[in-house]
Amino acid sequence: MEIDCVLSAHACELNMADSSSEEIAVIGNTDLTAADSENNRNNTMAEAGTTLLRRMEISVAEAEKRTGKNAVNMQETYTVYLIETRPTETATEGQNPTPDALWRRYSEFELLRNFLLVTYSFIVVPPLPEKRAEFVWHKLSADNMDPDFVERRRAGLENFLLRVASHPVLANDKIFYNFLTEENGWKELVFETGFQAKADSRLKALNATFRVKNPDKRFTELKHYSDELQSVTSQLLRVRARVADRLYGVYKVHGNYGRVFSEWSAIERDMGDGLQSAGHHMDAYAASVDDILEEEEHYADQLKEYLFYAEALRAVCRKHELLQYELEADAQDLTSKKQQREELATGTIRTFSLKGMTSKLFGQETPEQREAKLKVLEEQIDEGENLVKQKNAECGEFVQNAWVDMERFKEQKDRDLKEALISYAVMQISVCKKGIQVWTNAKECFSKM
Repeated sequence: MEIDCVLSAHACELNMADSSSEEIAVIGNTDLTAADSENNRNNTMAEAGTTLLRRMEISVAEAEKRTGKNAVNMQETYTVYLIETRPTETATEGQNPTPDALWRRYSEFELLRNFLLVTYSFIVVPPLPEKRAEFVWHKLSADNMDPDFVERRRAGLENFLLRVASHPVLANDKIFYNFLTEENGWKELVFETGFQAKADSRLKALNATFRVKNPDKRFTELKHYSDELQSVTSQLLRVRARVADRLYGVYKVHGNYGRVFSEWSAIERDMGDGLQSAGHHMDAYAASVDDILEEEEHYADQLKEYLFYAEALRAVCRKHELLQYELEADAQDLTSKKQQREELATGTIRTFSLKGMTSKLFGQETPEQREAKLKVLEEQIDEGENLVKQKNAECGEFVQNAWVDMERFKEQKDRDLKEALISYAVMQISVCKKGIQVWTNAKECFSKM
């Protein structure tokens, strides 16, 4: 299935006459009132219209292993990452002041991303790098405290921050800005937003998936695409890991050439120098595989990012299903109340309804009772119509904002994966040329014997 077909739609099929025309919308909780939504915007949005990267240089400069006690007072070893920020104005003016710096744990990055997922449910939120190594060639350690893995995760965390800081909406979030600049009290600010209470439960989302009567075809296709993207990316990473294992074996076997040529040179008077030189070339070739496969891991990490992006796409689809389900439930409830009003007004009651059975058992209602019930129903219908109108507008606004971000994501994905695959191919060509050069040099050594 082509994502181009899925991501090309912009128009919202729902009624959007009353939806907001603001450039940035926050739809984290379907139960928020208009005043709550406005307050949420004011508390979480910084200056709109500019990305943070235009105003600030951001980097995760280094990682450090530390030991301390956890929440249950047990000793643990963990890794912290140094985030450095510097205003871009100083760089343009030729100054280079000491950057502001603070340390963050991986769990704090997770908290930040969870907050962004809940607050901006219409956005494909950038994923974090893996917590533990997956799809690695067997000689690479999968230990999450391994220095090589920690370094790759440091680069992935920096990439995550740069992705968020360059996003047209996420970059302006005040909580994100505080994450970069306020070492103490940041978590308290996050929890004060109440984002955890706004998070939709997985059971609720699963229920909505199976009970939506009229799912949006575009979001259904997008969910299928995300599943396929995850599947093919996983297969590609598995193939790369198997190829890396075989490549490692081939290179290391060349070390045996070097050992044999060196031993052979010791018993040959005329051919000894040539054999010894050829052996040195083979040894150098065998030793180069570690650097080659470390470079491969860099491209594998780029593919893994889009493996994890697939789940971010599904999160947007689940939120839309939940909004659609709530809209359908409110609309069905409104229809039921209108039917009750019609039955009361006309005096016609369905034979097999609960109300009909009750009337037969206990007698008909008095006109006063019917009038009182009609009045209550009218009030409930007015409330229901306003609620359906509000949910309709909210769902329409979500769709509009989501598809704008899908277009942005599509352009980013096409560009990133194209560059990564081309770079991977160029690297493989370079590796093959080095192999040819090694054997060319060995041939010259043999010719001089």
